[in-house]
Amino acid sequence: MDLLQSSYAPDDASSPEDSAAASSPDSSPLRLPSKSAAPAVDDTALALSAAASASRPLDPSLHLVAFNPTADQLWAPIVGPQHPHAPISSASGNRNHKLGHVEDAAVLPFLFDEQYNTFHRFGYASDPSGLHIVGDAQPQAPEPDTVYNLAPSEHKRRRLLAKADNQEELLPPEAKNPASDEWILHNKQSPWAGKKEAPPAELTEEQKQYAEAHAAKKAEKEARGEGKGERAEVVVKSTFHGKEERDYQGRSWITPPKDAKASNGHCYIPKRCVHEWVGHTKGVSAIRFFPKYGHLLLSASMDCKIKIWDVLESRTCMRTYMGHSKAVRDISFSNDGTKFLSAGYDRNIQYWDTETGQVISTFSTGKVPYVVKLNPDEDKQHILLAGMSDKKIVQWDMKSGQITQEYDQHLGAVNTITFVDNNRRFVTSSDDKSLRVWEFGIPVVIKYISEAHMHSMPSIALHPNSNWLAAQSLDNQILIYSTKERFQLNKKKRFAGHIVAGYACQVNFSPDGRFVMSGDGEGSCWFWDWKSCRRFKTLKCHNGVCIGCEWHPLETSKVATCGWDGVIKYW
Repeated sequence: MDLLQSSYAPDDASSPEDSAAASSPDSSPLRLPSKSAAPAVDDTALALSAAASASRPLDPSLHLVAFNPTADQLWAPIVGPQHPHAPISSASGNRNHKLGHVEDAAVLPFLFDEQYNTFHRFGYASDPSGLHIVGDAQPQAPEPDTVYNLAPSEHKRRRLLAKADNQEELLPPEAKNPASDEWILHNKQSPWAGKKEAPPAELTEEQKQYAEAHAAKKAEKEARGEGKGERAEVVVKSTFHGKEERDYQGRSWITPPKDAKASNGHCYIPKRCVHEWVGHTKGVSAIRFFPKYGHLLLSASMDCKIKIWDVLESRTCMRTYMGHSKAVRDISFSNDGTKFLSAGYDRNIQYWDTETGQVISTFSTGKVPYVVKLNPDEDKQHILLAGMSDKKIVQWDMKSGQITQEYDQHLGAVNTITFVDNNRRFVTSSDDKSLRVWEFGIPVVIKYISEAHMHSMPSIALHPNSNWLAAQSLDNQILIYSTKERFQLNKKKRFAGHIVAGYACQVNFSPDGRFVMSGDGEGSCWFWDWKSCRRFKTLKCHNGVCIGCEWHPLETSKVATCGWDGVIKYW
C-alpha cells in the first residue's frame, strides 16, 4: 500500500492542503484512469455535417430532425429550392474537374453564325455570356446591332457609305476642291451632281440603224391612232369559205338537215379520232355545237378569230368571223343557232349573225367579259348576261342596248353563269371561291355557298335531268351540287384523277347523263361513269392543255375536243 501511495503521490508543486486532504481518512478512495479498447474514430466529417446542418434552414416537410436546431433555425422563414444556375463554389465539394466545377454550355448554330458574321462585318461581337463586347470596334447603340437584325434600308445605307468611302479614295485631287468642276460632278450635296453636260458622242452605225427603225415604228403607230393610247379600230369582216351560201332550193348553209335525229338514246365512249380541224394559228379557247342538231361547230381562238366548221358532210371551215382585236374568251349560241355571242379580251361583247357574219350590236363596260350567256327562255332571247372582270354580272337588253340590271355581290372576277330551275334562277362562280344563286332580274343573292375547302370553279355544267350541277374545282376534282332549294353538295359523288389546277378546263355531260367528261392540263380527255364515279376511259387528245370538250347532241358516240395547240379533234 505504501508503494502504491508513493507511486501516486502528489507532485512537489501541490499544496499541503491538497496532500492532507488526500491522506485524510474522510476522503474518497483512489481511482485509476479509464482505458477504452474501442478503435479511435475520426469525427471530423460528423462535425462538418453538424456545422452545415446548423447553418442551413430547416425543411418544413421533415417529420424527424437528426440534430438540435437553434431557435433562429426554427423561426427562420421558409426558403425555396436552390437556384439551378447559381454559381457553385468548388469548396462545396461539387467538383467534376481537377480545377473545380465545369458547367456545360451550348450555343445554337444560328447564334454562333450571327456573332461570327457580325464580327467579320462590323468588327465586334457579343461573347457567349452576352454581357461583354469583344473586338476592336465598338457599337454605337447601347444594344449592338447584328447582321441579322438590321433593316434592309440600313444595310443599303451602310453599303452606300462604304462605296462612297472607296470612291473618295479613288477620286482625283481636283475633286476635293469645291471651286473646281470635278467637285460639282462628284459631290453628292451639290444640286448639279452628275448633271454636267458633256459633248454628244458620235453614234455608231448600228445605233443609227436602230434609232431610224424605232422612229419609223413610232410614226406608223401614230398614223394608226395608237400613239396616244387610243384603241385602233378593228375592221369587222367575215369570209365565207363554202361552195355556196344557198343551195338550189334557196336554203341557207346553216339550215340543219331534215333527216338529222338521234339514232340511239344510249351514249358510248369514243375510241379513236376520226377528224382534225386545223385552221387556227393559236390555241383554241372554246367550242360549241350548233343547238339541237350539231351539224356545225363554232370555235373561238386566241388568234382573235372565230370559225364555224361543217361536221356532217365536207368537214371544212364554212365561215370566219373577224371582229375582235384580242383573243376571244367565250362564245354562246342563241336557242335557234342563227345568232351567237362572243366575248374578247378587247373588252367587247359582239352579237353576230351566224349566216351572214355581220355584227348586229356591240356591248362594252370597259372591263373584260369572262362569260356571256343569253337567257334560255324563248321570250327572253334578247336579254344578255355577262360576267365581268370587275366582279359584276351585267344584264343588257339588246333591243334597246341599255344595261337593265347589275348583280354586284362577288369578290372576284365572275367565271360562269348557269341557268337552273326552269330558267328562273342562275348560278354563278367566281375567283372568290364561292357559288352564288340569284333570282333572275333581282340583284340579291338567295343562296351563298362558300366553304373553307372550296377552290375556284372556272367551269360548271348542268346535268341533262336538270337536277345536278357539275363544278370543275381547281383542286383537281369535279364536285356535284343539287339544283333544289338548298343547293347542297353531294358528298357521295366526286370525280377525280385528272390534273386541272391552274386551267379553266371545261366539264360536260353526255346527252343521256350516263357519263361525265373533262379535259385536263396534260392534253387528255377523261370520262367517268355517273353512277359509280369510276374512271371509264382516258384519251390522249392534244399536245398541251385540253381546254374544251363537247358531246355531239345527236351522234351519241361522237365527241369534239379543243386544245391550246390550235387543233380541234373529232372523236
